[in-house]
Amino acid sequence: MAWVHIVLLTLLPTILILTVLSEVESAAVKDGKDSEPKAPSKRVFVPASDASNFFKRRGRRSPKTYAEYYAEQKVQLAASERRREYYEEQSTEYENHVEESRDEQYERNRETTDQWRQYYYDGQYPRYPHHRPYY
Repeated sequence: MAWVHIVLLTLLPTILILTVLSEVESAAVKDGKDSEPKAPSKRVFVPASDASNFFKRRGRRSPKTYAEYYAEQKVQLAASERRREYYEEQSTEYENHVEESRDEQYERNRETTDQWRQYYYDGQYPRYPHHRPYY
């Protein structure tokens, strides 16, 4: 029975807060008549007339302004430049990796061949020039 009292005591303030907040229609917005904020980034709320006209400025089929076109092109160029640099870096890293692995493989192969020659060479046959590796 004690838990029922605890639940009711926690729900009562919650219901009270929700009923008070449901009466609020919207956030308080200044008209801009008495004082305008200095920085536009600090202004979060705009008047209803500006908000309704925000999306009506340019229709779907109307041409873009030069500034919009230029800004869009600038963003696309920056993205393509970053993409090109990324892929160039990846290909360089891959080429370096392949070159190192080839060098290691060549070195292991050369060492194995030299060991084989030292073991099986009995001195009867001279080493021919075509048996030597090319540099």
